[in-house]
Amino acid sequence: MRRPIDSLFGRLALLVVAVLMLSHFAWYALMRLERSQLQTRYAVEEATFLVDAVRQHVARTPDQPLPSRVKLVDPSSNDVPAANSNMPAPLERFVEDVRDRMPAGTQVRVGPPGGPPTLWVRAATDQNWIVVPVQPLRMPRSLDRTVLWLAIIFSFAVMAALFAAWALQQPLRSLAQAVTRFGRGLPVPPVPERGPRELRQLTHGFNQMVQEVARTEHDRAVMLAGVAHDLKTPLARLRLRAEMMDDAKTRDGVVRDVDSMTHIVEQFLVFAHDGGDRSEPVEVDAQCERVVRSYRAVAAGATTVQTELNAGPSFLLPAATLDRILSNLLDNAHAYGAPPVIVATARTSQGFTLSISDNGKGIAAQDLINASRPFVRLDPARGGNGHSGLGLAIVERLVRRAGGEWEIGNHGGRGLRVLMSFPFEVLPRAAAASENAW
Repeated sequence: MRRPIDSLFGRLALLVVAVLMLSHFAWYALMRLERSQLQTRYAVEEATFLVDAVRQHVARTPDQPLPSRVKLVDPSSNDVPAANSNMPAPLERFVEDVRDRMPAGTQVRVGPPGGPPTLWVRAATDQNWIVVPVQPLRMPRSLDRTVLWLAIIFSFAVMAALFAAWALQQPLRSLAQAVTRFGRGLPVPPVPERGPRELRQLTHGFNQMVQEVARTEHDRAVMLAGVAHDLKTPLARLRLRAEMMDDAKTRDGVVRDVDSMTHIVEQFLVFAHDGGDRSEPVEVDAQCERVVRSYRAVAAGATTVQTELNAGPSFLLPAATLDRILSNLLDNAHAYGAPPVIVATARTSQGFTLSISDNGKGIAAQDLINASRPFVRLDPARGGNGHSGLGLAIVERLVRRAGGEWEIGNHGGRGLRVLMSFPFEVLPRAAAASENAW
Protein backbone atom coordinates (compact mmCIF):
# COMPACT_ATOMS: atom_id res chain seq x y z
CA MET A 1 0.00 0.00 0.00
CA ARG A 2 1.35 3.40 -0.96
CA ARG A 3 1.78 5.89 1.88
CA PRO A 4 1.21 9.59 1.12
CA ILE A 5 4.22 10.55 3.22
CA ASP A 6 6.49 8.64 0.81
CA SER A 7 5.74 11.04 -2.04
CA LEU A 8 7.58 14.31 -2.63
CA PHE A 9 4.34 16.26 -2.27
CA GLY A 10 3.54 14.50 1.02
CA ARG A 11 6.91 15.33 2.51
CA LEU A 12 6.81 18.92 1.25
CA ALA A 13 3.31 19.30 2.67
CA LEU A 14 4.40 17.92 6.05
CA LEU A 15 7.46 20.18 6.12
CA VAL A 16 5.45 23.26 5.15
CA VAL A 17 2.72 22.63 7.72
CA ALA A 18 5.28 21.93 10.47
CA VAL A 19 7.30 25.10 9.70
CA LEU A 20 4.21 27.28 9.48
CA MET A 21 2.78 25.87 12.70
CA LEU A 22 6.07 26.37 14.54
CA SER A 23 6.50 29.93 13.27
CA HIS A 24 2.90 30.92 14.05
CA PHE A 25 3.06 29.40 17.52
CA ALA A 26 6.36 31.20 18.26
CA TRP A 27 4.93 34.46 16.92
CA TYR A 28 1.78 34.09 19.03
CA ALA A 29 3.74 33.31 22.20
CA LEU A 30 6.07 36.25 21.58
CA MET A 31 3.12 38.55 20.93
CA ARG A 32 1.41 37.52 24.17
CA LEU A 33 4.60 38.07 26.14
CA GLU A 34 5.22 41.44 24.53
CA ARG A 35 1.63 42.50 25.15
CA SER A 36 1.94 41.61 28.83
CA GLN A 37 5.16 43.57 29.16
CA LEU A 38 3.69 46.49 27.24
CA GLN A 39 0.68 46.57 29.57
CA THR A 40 2.97 46.63 32.61
CA ARG A 41 5.11 49.45 31.17
CA TYR A 42 2.03 51.49 30.34
CA ALA A 43 0.63 51.04 33.86
CA VAL A 44 3.98 52.11 35.37
CA GLU A 45 4.17 55.22 33.19
CA GLU A 46 0.58 56.14 34.01
CA ALA A 47 1.05 55.69 37.76
CA THR A 48 4.30 57.67 37.75
CA PHE A 49 2.69 60.49 35.80
CA LEU A 50 -0.27 60.68 38.22
CA VAL A 51 1.98 60.76 41.30
CA ASP A 52 4.09 63.56 39.81
CA ALA A 53 0.94 65.45 38.87
CA VAL A 54 -0.43 65.20 42.45
CA ARG A 55 2.87 66.46 43.89
CA GLN A 56 2.85 69.46 41.57
CA HIS A 57 -0.81 70.11 42.40
CA VAL A 58 -0.11 70.05 46.14
CA ALA A 59 2.92 72.30 45.74
CA ARG A 60 1.29 74.90 43.50
CA THR A 61 -2.45 74.89 44.33
CA PRO A 62 -2.94 73.23 47.71
CA ASP A 63 -6.38 74.80 48.09
CA GLN A 64 -7.80 73.19 44.99
CA PRO A 65 -9.59 69.85 45.48
CA LEU A 66 -8.07 66.68 44.06
CA PRO A 67 -9.82 64.36 41.58
CA SER A 68 -12.28 61.95 43.12
CA ARG A 69 -10.11 58.87 42.92
CA VAL A 70 -6.91 60.64 44.02
CA LYS A 71 -6.36 61.42 47.66
CA LEU A 72 -3.80 62.23 50.31
CA VAL A 73 -3.70 60.03 53.44
CA ASP A 74 -2.00 60.89 56.71
CA PRO A 75 0.81 58.43 57.57
CA SER A 76 -0.73 57.81 60.97
CA SER A 77 -4.07 56.76 59.51
CA ASN A 78 -5.24 53.19 59.94
CA ASP A 79 -6.12 53.07 56.23
CA VAL A 80 -2.47 52.88 55.23
CA PRO A 81 -1.90 49.35 53.89
CA ALA A 82 0.88 47.27 55.34
CA ALA A 83 3.84 46.23 53.23
CA ASN A 84 3.09 42.90 51.57
CA SER A 85 5.92 40.61 50.53
CA ASN A 86 3.71 37.82 49.09
CA MET A 87 2.41 39.59 46.05
CA PRO A 88 1.96 37.83 42.67
CA ALA A 89 4.98 38.01 40.40
CA PRO A 90 3.44 40.48 37.87
CA LEU A 91 2.30 42.81 40.65
CA GLU A 92 5.65 42.59 42.39
CA ARG A 93 7.44 43.53 39.13
CA PHE A 94 5.03 46.44 38.73
CA VAL A 95 5.83 47.76 42.24
CA GLU A 96 9.57 47.41 41.62
CA ASP A 97 9.33 49.27 38.31
CA VAL A 98 7.39 52.13 39.96
CA ARG A 99 9.94 52.29 42.81
CA ASP A 100 12.76 52.50 40.27
CA ARG A 101 11.09 55.52 38.67
CA MET A 102 10.74 57.36 42.02
CA PRO A 103 13.39 59.15 44.09
CA ALA A 104 15.53 57.03 46.35
CA GLY A 105 13.86 55.96 49.57
CA THR A 106 10.33 56.17 48.18
CA GLN A 107 7.84 53.74 49.70
CA VAL A 108 5.50 52.04 47.21
CA ARG A 109 2.57 49.87 48.25
CA VAL A 110 -0.58 48.57 46.68
CA GLY A 111 -4.06 49.01 48.01
CA PRO A 112 -5.89 46.25 49.86
CA PRO A 113 -7.55 43.60 47.67
CA GLY A 114 -11.28 43.64 47.08
CA GLY A 115 -11.57 47.29 46.08
CA PRO A 116 -10.52 49.36 43.10
CA PRO A 117 -6.79 48.88 42.45
CA THR A 118 -4.77 51.74 43.93
CA LEU A 119 -1.13 52.62 44.36
CA TRP A 120 0.21 54.19 47.58
CA VAL A 121 3.38 56.23 47.20
CA ARG A 122 5.32 58.29 49.76
CA ALA A 123 8.74 59.81 49.16
CA ALA A 124 11.00 61.19 51.89
CA THR A 125 9.86 64.72 51.06
CA ASP A 126 6.13 63.86 51.03
CA GLN A 127 4.08 64.71 54.12
CA ASN A 128 1.23 62.34 53.20
CA TRP A 129 0.70 59.15 51.29
CA ILE A 130 -0.31 59.82 47.68
CA VAL A 131 -3.01 57.42 46.57
CA VAL A 132 -3.68 57.12 42.80
CA PRO A 133 -5.70 54.61 40.78
CA VAL A 134 -3.86 52.15 38.55
CA GLN A 135 -4.83 49.94 35.67
CA PRO A 136 -5.64 46.39 36.73
CA LEU A 137 -2.91 44.03 35.58
CA ARG A 138 -4.80 41.27 33.76
CA MET A 139 -3.04 38.30 32.27
CA PRO A 140 -3.80 37.74 28.56
CA ARG A 141 -6.73 35.44 28.01
CA SER A 142 -5.99 31.96 26.66
CA LEU A 143 -8.41 32.37 23.77
CA ASP A 144 -9.19 35.74 22.29
CA ARG A 145 -9.69 37.39 18.94
CA THR A 146 -6.00 37.03 18.15
CA VAL A 147 -6.36 33.25 18.06
CA LEU A 148 -9.14 33.52 15.48
CA TRP A 149 -7.10 35.77 13.23
CA LEU A 150 -4.08 33.56 13.73
CA ALA A 151 -6.08 30.50 12.63
CA ILE A 152 -7.36 32.33 9.53
CA ILE A 153 -3.87 33.50 8.54
CA PHE A 154 -2.45 30.04 9.19
CA SER A 155 -5.12 28.38 7.03
CA PHE A 156 -4.50 30.70 4.08
CA ALA A 157 -0.73 30.29 4.46
CA VAL A 158 -1.02 26.49 4.48
CA MET A 159 -3.25 26.48 1.38
CA ALA A 160 -0.87 28.78 -0.49
CA ALA A 161 2.16 26.75 0.57
CA LEU A 162 0.53 23.44 -0.41
CA PHE A 163 -0.37 24.84 -3.81
CA ALA A 164 3.24 25.99 -4.28
CA ALA A 165 4.51 22.54 -3.22
CA TRP A 166 2.07 20.85 -5.61
CA ALA A 167 3.16 23.08 -8.49
CA LEU A 168 6.82 22.39 -7.64
CA GLN A 169 6.48 18.60 -7.64
CA GLN A 170 4.28 18.31 -10.75
CA PRO A 171 7.19 18.54 -13.25
CA LEU A 172 9.14 15.99 -11.21
CA ARG A 173 6.12 13.68 -11.13
CA SER A 174 5.78 13.91 -14.92
CA LEU A 175 9.46 13.11 -15.27
CA ALA A 176 9.15 10.12 -12.91
CA GLN A 177 6.22 8.76 -14.93
CA ALA A 178 8.20 9.19 -18.14
CA VAL A 179 11.18 7.37 -16.61
CA THR A 180 8.87 4.51 -15.60
CA ARG A 181 7.48 4.26 -19.14
CA PHE A 182 10.99 4.38 -20.58
CA GLY A 183 12.12 1.59 -18.23
CA ARG A 184 9.17 -0.56 -19.32
CA GLY A 185 10.04 -0.11 -22.99
CA LEU A 186 6.91 1.93 -23.75
CA PRO A 187 6.87 4.98 -26.07
CA VAL A 188 7.79 8.14 -24.16
CA PRO A 189 6.49 11.50 -25.45
CA PRO A 190 8.70 14.55 -24.74
CA VAL A 191 8.33 15.72 -21.15
CA PRO A 192 7.51 19.46 -20.83
CA GLU A 193 10.52 21.36 -19.55
CA ARG A 194 9.21 23.40 -16.63
CA GLY A 195 9.96 24.09 -13.00
CA PRO A 196 13.25 25.29 -11.44
CA ARG A 197 16.36 25.62 -13.58
CA GLU A 198 17.95 22.39 -12.33
CA LEU A 199 14.75 20.45 -13.02
CA ARG A 200 14.48 21.95 -16.51
CA GLN A 201 18.06 20.89 -17.20
CA LEU A 202 17.33 17.38 -15.95
CA THR A 203 14.18 17.13 -18.09
CA HIS A 204 16.02 18.44 -21.14
CA GLY A 205 18.76 15.87 -20.69
CA PHE A 206 16.20 13.08 -20.27
CA ASN A 207 14.37 14.12 -23.46
CA GLN A 208 17.65 14.14 -25.36
CA MET A 209 18.55 10.71 -23.99
CA VAL A 210 15.16 9.28 -24.99
CA GLN A 211 15.53 10.70 -28.50
CA GLU A 212 19.03 9.27 -28.89
CA VAL A 213 17.99 5.85 -27.59
CA ALA A 214 14.90 5.85 -29.83
CA ARG A 215 16.99 6.83 -32.84
CA THR A 216 19.56 4.11 -32.13
CA GLU A 217 16.83 1.52 -31.55
CA HIS A 218 15.09 2.54 -34.76
CA ASP A 219 18.30 2.32 -36.78
CA ARG A 220 19.03 -1.11 -35.33
CA ALA A 221 15.49 -2.32 -36.00
CA VAL A 222 15.58 -1.02 -39.57
CA MET A 223 18.91 -2.70 -40.22
CA LEU A 224 17.80 -5.97 -38.62
CA ALA A 225 14.47 -5.98 -40.44
CA GLY A 226 16.15 -5.13 -43.73
CA VAL A 227 18.67 -7.94 -43.45
CA ALA A 228 16.00 -10.43 -42.35
CA HIS A 229 13.63 -9.36 -45.12
CA ASP A 230 16.33 -9.62 -47.78
CA LEU A 231 17.18 -13.13 -46.60
CA LYS A 232 13.63 -14.42 -47.05
CA THR A 233 13.78 -14.45 -50.86
CA PRO A 234 17.03 -16.45 -51.22
CA LEU A 235 15.82 -18.83 -48.49
CA ALA A 236 12.62 -19.44 -50.43
CA ARG A 237 14.60 -20.18 -53.60
CA LEU A 238 16.98 -22.41 -51.64
CA ARG A 239 14.07 -24.41 -50.25
CA LEU A 240 12.54 -24.76 -53.70
CA ARG A 241 15.78 -26.08 -55.10
CA ALA A 242 16.17 -28.43 -52.13
CA GLU A 243 12.73 -29.88 -52.82
CA MET A 244 13.94 -30.77 -56.33
CA MET A 245 16.91 -32.83 -55.13
CA ASP A 246 16.89 -36.53 -55.94
CA ASP A 247 18.73 -37.70 -52.84
CA ALA A 248 16.06 -37.88 -50.11
CA LYS A 249 18.55 -37.84 -47.25
CA THR A 250 20.34 -34.75 -48.55
CA ARG A 251 17.02 -33.10 -49.42
CA ASP A 252 15.63 -33.60 -45.90
CA GLY A 253 18.79 -32.22 -44.30
CA VAL A 254 18.82 -29.14 -46.51
CA VAL A 255 15.10 -28.54 -45.89
CA ARG A 256 15.63 -28.74 -42.12
CA ASP A 257 18.48 -26.25 -42.35
CA VAL A 258 16.36 -23.90 -44.48
CA ASP A 259 13.48 -24.19 -42.02
CA SER A 260 15.83 -23.35 -39.16
CA MET A 261 17.15 -20.32 -41.00
CA THR A 262 13.61 -19.26 -41.87
CA HIS A 263 12.63 -19.48 -38.22
CA ILE A 264 15.61 -17.33 -37.25
CA VAL A 265 14.69 -14.74 -39.88
CA GLU A 266 11.11 -14.65 -38.61
CA GLN A 267 12.36 -14.14 -35.07
CA PHE A 268 14.49 -11.24 -36.29
CA LEU A 269 11.47 -9.66 -37.93
CA VAL A 270 9.32 -10.04 -34.80
CA PHE A 271 12.06 -8.59 -32.60
CA ALA A 272 12.67 -5.68 -34.96
CA HIS A 273 8.96 -4.84 -35.13
CA ASP A 274 8.52 -1.82 -32.86
CA GLY A 275 4.90 -0.92 -33.51
CA GLY A 276 1.96 -1.45 -31.21
CA ASP A 277 -0.37 -4.41 -31.48
CA ARG A 278 -3.70 -3.31 -32.98
CA SER A 279 -5.24 -6.75 -33.11
CA GLU A 280 -8.57 -7.44 -31.44
CA PRO A 281 -8.50 -8.27 -27.73
CA VAL A 282 -9.39 -11.84 -26.84
CA GLU A 283 -10.11 -13.73 -23.64
CA VAL A 284 -6.79 -15.09 -22.44
CA ASP A 285 -8.22 -18.31 -21.02
CA ALA A 286 -10.08 -19.21 -24.22
CA GLN A 287 -7.16 -18.27 -26.46
CA CYS A 288 -4.70 -20.28 -24.34
CA GLU A 289 -6.96 -23.31 -24.70
CA ARG A 290 -7.11 -22.89 -28.48
CA VAL A 291 -3.35 -22.35 -28.84
CA VAL A 292 -2.54 -25.38 -26.68
CA ARG A 293 -4.99 -27.51 -28.67
CA SER A 294 -3.42 -26.39 -31.96
CA TYR A 295 0.06 -26.92 -30.55
CA ARG A 296 -0.78 -30.47 -29.60
CA ALA A 297 -2.05 -31.13 -33.10
CA VAL A 298 1.04 -29.89 -34.97
CA ALA A 299 3.94 -30.46 -32.56
CA ALA A 300 5.23 -33.94 -31.93
CA GLY A 301 5.26 -34.88 -28.28
CA ALA A 302 3.15 -31.88 -27.27
CA THR A 303 0.37 -33.95 -25.74
CA THR A 304 1.86 -33.33 -22.30
CA VAL A 305 0.98 -29.62 -22.41
CA GLN A 306 -1.55 -29.01 -19.63
CA THR A 307 -3.71 -25.99 -18.77
CA GLU A 308 -4.85 -24.48 -15.48
CA LEU A 309 -6.95 -21.52 -16.58
CA ASN A 310 -8.60 -19.64 -13.70
CA ALA A 311 -8.38 -15.95 -14.65
CA GLY A 312 -11.94 -15.62 -15.94
CA PRO A 313 -13.39 -13.83 -18.97
CA SER A 314 -12.30 -10.35 -17.84
CA PHE A 315 -8.62 -11.08 -18.58
CA LEU A 316 -8.11 -9.72 -22.12
CA LEU A 317 -5.00 -9.23 -24.25
CA PRO A 318 -4.43 -8.38 -27.93
CA ALA A 319 -4.63 -11.59 -29.94
CA ALA A 320 -1.35 -11.22 -31.84
CA THR A 321 0.60 -10.36 -28.67
CA LEU A 322 -0.83 -13.34 -26.79
CA ASP A 323 -0.17 -15.75 -29.69
CA ARG A 324 3.46 -14.66 -29.97
CA ILE A 325 4.01 -14.97 -26.22
CA LEU A 326 2.51 -18.45 -26.09
CA SER A 327 4.23 -19.76 -29.22
CA ASN A 328 7.68 -18.56 -28.11
CA LEU A 329 7.36 -19.92 -24.59
CA LEU A 330 5.85 -23.25 -25.68
CA ASP A 331 8.58 -23.74 -28.26
CA ASN A 332 11.20 -22.90 -25.66
CA ALA A 333 9.69 -25.31 -23.10
CA HIS A 334 9.30 -28.06 -25.70
CA ALA A 335 12.89 -27.68 -26.93
CA TYR A 336 14.74 -27.33 -23.62
CA GLY A 337 12.36 -28.36 -20.86
CA ALA A 338 10.69 -31.59 -19.88
CA PRO A 339 7.02 -32.60 -19.68
CA PRO A 340 4.57 -31.76 -18.45
CA VAL A 341 4.42 -28.13 -19.62
CA ILE A 342 1.76 -26.18 -17.73
CA VAL A 343 -0.01 -23.07 -19.03
CA ALA A 344 -1.77 -21.37 -16.10
CA THR A 345 -3.73 -18.17 -15.53
CA ALA A 346 -5.07 -16.70 -12.30
CA ARG A 347 -6.76 -13.64 -10.87
CA THR A 348 -5.10 -11.94 -7.88
CA SER A 349 -5.83 -8.88 -5.79
CA GLN A 350 -3.44 -6.80 -7.96
CA GLY A 351 -4.47 -8.12 -11.38
CA PHE A 352 -4.04 -11.19 -13.58
CA THR A 353 -1.16 -13.62 -14.02
CA LEU A 354 -0.16 -15.84 -16.95
CA SER A 355 2.56 -18.43 -16.43
CA ILE A 356 4.20 -21.20 -18.45
CA SER A 357 6.35 -23.74 -16.63
CA ASP A 358 8.04 -27.02 -17.44
CA ASN A 359 9.71 -29.76 -15.44
CA GLY A 360 13.17 -29.71 -16.99
CA LYS A 361 16.49 -28.79 -15.47
CA GLY A 362 15.78 -25.06 -15.52
CA ILE A 363 18.48 -22.42 -15.88
CA ALA A 364 21.47 -21.95 -13.62
CA ALA A 365 21.04 -19.10 -11.15
CA GLN A 366 24.01 -17.17 -12.56
CA ASP A 367 22.50 -17.35 -16.07
CA LEU A 368 18.99 -16.12 -15.21
CA ILE A 369 20.01 -12.47 -15.52
CA ASN A 370 21.12 -13.04 -19.13
CA ALA A 371 18.25 -15.31 -20.14
CA SER A 372 16.18 -12.52 -21.73
CA ARG A 373 19.01 -10.57 -23.34
CA PRO A 374 18.80 -10.47 -27.15
CA PHE A 375 21.07 -12.84 -29.12
CA VAL A 376 22.31 -14.55 -25.94
CA ARG A 377 22.26 -18.36 -26.09
CA LEU A 378 22.93 -19.95 -22.73
CA ASP A 379 23.76 -23.23 -24.48
CA PRO A 380 26.01 -22.68 -27.53
CA ALA A 381 24.82 -25.98 -28.97
CA ARG A 382 21.32 -24.51 -29.40
CA GLY A 383 22.34 -22.25 -32.23
CA GLY A 384 22.16 -24.97 -34.82
CA ASN A 385 18.50 -25.74 -34.25
CA GLY A 386 16.99 -22.54 -35.56
CA HIS A 387 17.38 -20.61 -32.34
CA SER A 388 18.77 -17.08 -32.33
CA GLY A 389 18.57 -16.23 -28.64
CA LEU A 390 15.58 -13.93 -29.23
CA GLY A 391 12.68 -16.01 -27.89
CA LEU A 392 12.67 -14.77 -24.29
CA ALA A 393 13.72 -11.26 -25.36
CA ILE A 394 10.69 -11.08 -27.63
CA VAL A 395 8.42 -12.30 -24.82
CA GLU A 396 9.78 -9.70 -22.40
CA ARG A 397 9.30 -6.90 -24.93
CA LEU A 398 5.74 -8.00 -25.73
CA VAL A 399 4.79 -8.28 -22.05
CA ARG A 400 6.16 -4.85 -21.18
CA ARG A 401 4.57 -3.29 -24.24
CA ALA A 402 1.23 -4.74 -23.16
CA GLY A 403 1.60 -3.02 -19.77
CA GLY A 404 2.67 -6.05 -17.74
CA GLU A 405 5.68 -7.28 -15.79
CA TRP A 406 7.43 -10.60 -16.09
CA GLU A 407 9.58 -12.79 -13.86
CA ILE A 408 11.70 -15.72 -14.96
CA GLY A 409 13.11 -18.31 -12.61
CA ASN A 410 13.24 -21.90 -11.47
CA HIS A 411 10.23 -22.94 -9.45
CA GLY A 412 10.91 -25.39 -6.67
CA GLY A 413 13.61 -27.26 -8.56
CA ARG A 414 11.06 -28.49 -11.13
CA GLY A 415 12.19 -26.55 -14.17
CA LEU A 416 11.81 -23.07 -15.62
CA ARG A 417 8.78 -20.86 -15.05
CA VAL A 418 7.96 -17.58 -16.76
CA LEU A 419 5.41 -15.63 -14.70
CA MET A 420 3.72 -12.61 -16.34
CA SER A 421 1.64 -10.18 -14.27
CA PHE A 422 -0.86 -7.72 -15.75
CA PRO A 423 -2.88 -5.06 -13.89
CA PHE A 424 -6.65 -5.00 -14.15
CA GLU A 425 -6.56 -2.09 -16.61
CA VAL A 426 -4.05 -3.88 -18.85
CA LEU A 427 -6.20 -3.58 -21.99
CA PRO A 428 -6.69 0.23 -21.86
CA ARG A 429 -2.97 0.68 -21.16
CA ALA A 430 -2.02 -1.58 -24.04
CA ALA A 431 -4.36 0.30 -26.37
CA ALA A 432 -2.90 3.63 -25.30
CA ALA A 433 0.63 2.36 -25.87
CA SER A 434 -0.35 1.15 -29.34
CA GLU A 435 -1.76 4.54 -30.31
CA ASN A 436 1.34 6.35 -29.04
CA ALA A 437 3.57 3.98 -30.99
CA TRP A 438 1.46 4.43 -34.12
